[in-house]
Amino acid sequence: MAAPPIPNSVRAALADVAIDGGDDAPEIDPGWGEPGLSAAEKVFGWCSFEALAFSTGNPDNPVNAIPPRAKATCQIRFVVGTDPENFLPALRRHLDAHGFPMVRLERWKKGYFPATRLDPDHPWVCWAAAWGAATTGVPPAILPNLGGSLPNDIFAVDLGLPTVWVPHSYPGCSQHAPNEHLLAPLARQALAIMSGIYWDLGEAGVPV
Repeated sequence: MAAPPIPNSVRAALADVAIDGGDDAPEIDPGWGEPGLSAAEKVFGWCSFEALAFSTGNPDNPVNAIPPRAKATCQIRFVVGTDPENFLPALRRHLDAHGFPMVRLERWKKGYFPATRLDPDHPWVCWAAAWGAATTGVPPAILPNLGGSLPNDIFAVDLGLPTVWVPHSYPGCSQHAPNEHLLAPLARQALAIMSGIYWDLGEAGVPV
């Protein structure tokens, strides 16, 4: 099962996007992800399979023998155009073809969020990028979709609404950690950006 090709509009939007985790972030392994893609394309334009946790044997009392069992919790980050219902059957076929019929696959009970993406050439994206640059004086970095999980399908699929997310953060914010924080200059910039959004929504030329 192959990932869908990256649309030209997505490649163009990601061409100038740099992946940087911040000052104290670990160095990104250049070998991670699909070969031949840029770091931004690997994160925002392609699918990836990751092992989140793995356990085998007894770490408190290891023995020099092959453990009788092992367990891994994995995730697949996927983009628009990928059918998640095909993941387990594809993994089953791969394991069976390589001599691992004894490996059991189970779907995580918490489920998943469907992938969504608003094309970077969409009128609302172009409008938002224009007012963002006019308000801040800085050209915005346009990401076609996020690299993580978000229930955006509630708006994009269920309600049929084009969605433009405007994040107010930076790579070193320690998101979801005990020391999560927001810098004062970014907070001031966020206030200016959102004020500009609502001001410009009342002007002529807003997409419909």
